[in-house]
Amino acid sequence: MAPLSLPFQVQLELTRPWWLLGLAVLPGLVYYFYRSLVDFARWQRVLSLLLRGALVVLLVLALGGLSLIRPTRELFVIFAVDRSESIGEPGIKAADEYVSKAAEHAGHNQFAVLPFAGSPGKLRDGAEVLKDLEEAARAAREPKPAGSEKAVATPGVQSGGPPPEPPDAKGLDRKATDLASALEVAAAAIPPFYVPRIVLITDGNPTLGDAARAAAAMRGKVEVLTVPLPRRTEPEVQLSSVSAPAQVLQGEPFRVEVLIDSNHADDAGRIEVYRGDIKVADQAVALKTGENRVVLKQTIDAGGLTPVTARLRGYRDTLLDNNSDFALVSAAGKPRVLLLESEPDQARHLSWALEEQNIQVDVRPPRGAPENLAELQNYDLLVLSNVPATSLSLRQMEVARTYVRDLGGGLIMLGGDQSFGLGGYYKSSLEEILPVRSDFEKEKEKPSLAMMLVIDKSGSMGGEKIEMAKEAARAAVELLGPSDKVGVLAFDGDNFWISELHPCTDMGFVLDRIAGLEAGGGTSMAPAMEEAYDTLKAAVAKLKHVIILTDGISSPGDFEGIAQAMSADRITVSTVAMGGDADQNLLEEIARIGRGRSYVADDPAQVPQIFAKETVTASKSAINEQPFSPAVVRPTQVLSELKLEEAPFLLGYVITRPKPTAEVILATEAGDPLLAWWRYGLGMSVAFTSDAKARWAAEWITWPQFGQFWAQVVRHALRKSETRGSLVQIERSGRRAVVSIDAIEQATGKFLNGATTELTLVDPALGTRKIAMPQVAPGRYQAEVDTSRQGTYQLMFSQTRDSQFLGRQTRGLAIGYPDELRLRPTDQELLKSIAATTGGRSEAPPDAVFAPPERTAPRAVPLWPYLAVAAAFLFVLDVALRRVDLTLLGARRRIPLPARTG
Repeated sequence: MAPLSLPFQVQLELTRPWWLLGLAVLPGLVYYFYRSLVDFARWQRVLSLLLRGALVVLLVLALGGLSLIRPTRELFVIFAVDRSESIGEPGIKAADEYVSKAAEHAGHNQFAVLPFAGSPGKLRDGAEVLKDLEEAARAAREPKPAGSEKAVATPGVQSGGPPPEPPDAKGLDRKATDLASALEVAAAAIPPFYVPRIVLITDGNPTLGDAARAAAAMRGKVEVLTVPLPRRTEPEVQLSSVSAPAQVLQGEPFRVEVLIDSNHADDAGRIEVYRGDIKVADQAVALKTGENRVVLKQTIDAGGLTPVTARLRGYRDTLLDNNSDFALVSAAGKPRVLLLESEPDQARHLSWALEEQNIQVDVRPPRGAPENLAELQNYDLLVLSNVPATSLSLRQMEVARTYVRDLGGGLIMLGGDQSFGLGGYYKSSLEEILPVRSDFEKEKEKPSLAMMLVIDKSGSMGGEKIEMAKEAARAAVELLGPSDKVGVLAFDGDNFWISELHPCTDMGFVLDRIAGLEAGGGTSMAPAMEEAYDTLKAAVAKLKHVIILTDGISSPGDFEGIAQAMSADRITVSTVAMGGDADQNLLEEIARIGRGRSYVADDPAQVPQIFAKETVTASKSAINEQPFSPAVVRPTQVLSELKLEEAPFLLGYVITRPKPTAEVILATEAGDPLLAWWRYGLGMSVAFTSDAKARWAAEWITWPQFGQFWAQVVRHALRKSETRGSLVQIERSGRRAVVSIDAIEQATGKFLNGATTELTLVDPALGTRKIAMPQVAPGRYQAEVDTSRQGTYQLMFSQTRDSQFLGRQTRGLAIGYPDELRLRPTDQELLKSIAATTGGRSEAPPDAVFAPPERTAPRAVPLWPYLAVAAAFLFVLDVALRRVDLTLLGARRRIPLPARTG
């Protein structure tokens, strides 16, 4: 309710005006007055009515929150103190000293301290802060033990890093500064009924937010005093930027400019430049105080996106995180293919054939698979030739999936005895990409398999490990055929049957039992091995196999003897060591004796792929090694120039099943897929279930059209990029970047308007977002994206209009160290602007912080306690008036006393 102004400059206010409805009882009091049968004098009854009315009014006003509003000049000051990493040790001490000196002049005023960096921290009461500062000052005055003095920086040696973190900075993102948020939170934290004032103590270099706009919103409301902090005085060298052209031709020379800033002269260091992972320059550079520029000439011989990285070493320095930066250079040239081959020597036939067709091929073993998108983006196609899933990490498989799905890359998987289902790809992220499934309908004439899964369930297998073990067991069961049998035996200090050897015709029964597996207990593996052996020895099956999984060291036992007995009875044994604590030597020996395979799973999530690979391998049903001629199932323009009817025999393939929407181009004589492809996301995925080397393709290698066949398949799967008629621009500010595309129509040269433009953004952690880019000007499409993570961002742009595809292109965005770590002087102009905008003062001394303000603030004094006391007093009087007849009391006083007789 609006305050009520009285003639004597006092205002009254009701905070809960709806309680005024309580005055509706007053007419009822009057009605009761006239209907009352009380025979008191009329004047007494009227007085009682007035007292009751006053009592009701007092209670209503008390419940309505009647307050007296009076002006006050009492201040509530919030010190917003910058705790970001750009504030050095002298700045931290200066801020604390300023708060201590200002607090001496606080008087009856109130204050609090708000530490901030990338976001505001916890608001601390002024008395608590002063106590902490006094304790810190007392500790600083105490004598230090000998040898604890700070070491003096030696020329040519980097110092030990940034100053210690202030206690009130814990939990803050110190690699950023947001002045706007600090001002907004400080203003909101000041309680009502005080004159608000903020003291902003900072170097004035925000990396987030708009401090000027936040100050403008406070004009006339909150006064802001600004206190500039000094810039760092510790020795500091910063690699400010690496500049290189975004796109060059393959083999074309280009300039790399490295900008270095230093706050001191230093000739003891060197600069190193890397092209990808290769060091291409290492030279001594003498630095002067201020800005230093170093220009180098480079070339890129391979196509794709290449990071050019510069690093500083050997200089006297404090912050080491700002000594490296990089730029991304895209080299246009021949299509580039990465071929991963488990036996690199066997890749020469395919590699030579593709290079004869002007396709550049890099051959690597599986361990060379890219761990990040920036490296994989250098290639237009990834080929996996007989590479098992167990040789790839989950990160590598996830990178490949993101590369195909979100960045339009191509993938081809070739067959072999370690590919598709035999490679353990069942239910993996790479199987999701492929146009074929790794599981298949097992033929009745294939040999039956009896398999025992022996799983460690000791206490160390808790959490993710036991969950991955259950997932692995489920995957293994699902890959078996109806003629197979499976049993699951768990062990800790004893043996526990999860599911006895059971026909896979009732697969659901086994899967339900596996779900009940829980960890707990010790580790005794020998009895479990012996039980598994006895079970399989009595089973009727053509093939018998045991998989043992453990993560620790077992109690002693005759492991070799049991393994030899299994081998003698044609039972194969494979082992899986989960983590580095398992007895790997023992497990390898058991697998060697048992004629199986031994695996080490550093990541528990790898176990399902290992079990899947073992299951398919043990069943010996995923390979067909009968010679066959490929049959064309679906004619395609891609292979139209080839005479496939004249192609020689292929000598084997891996059995798979096509997915519902896949295109099967070539098939085997048995009707299984040989060549199939489909579009997955923005990219193309191809499966060729035979191989391209001297095992199954021994005769194909000599076929005159071998190179042409593979060149046409590869070109069909390559990443497509249409960049003509469009220009991409990226402008970064703080943790945001504005991405713009200027597009024209090739035929007319006019602006391309009305196109649907989409940006697919993949961050360094492989997080993917699809962002619409609305048109903001003729031919220009724009979007703003978050770039707060350090590393390489991959951007894929696609445009369509009227359901017609217009083009697609990719770009990389390099995000180096945070702007907070850059050498910058105190921004006095910004701090003066904030103070002037809010009516405050720049470079305010400590004794000015609590100076009496020119304006006042309304302060509400609640009146309900006084109203309640008055109502209680009136209530007592009213009770007296209703119980005592004052007329009789007066008459009694007028009766004369009887006369005394003598």
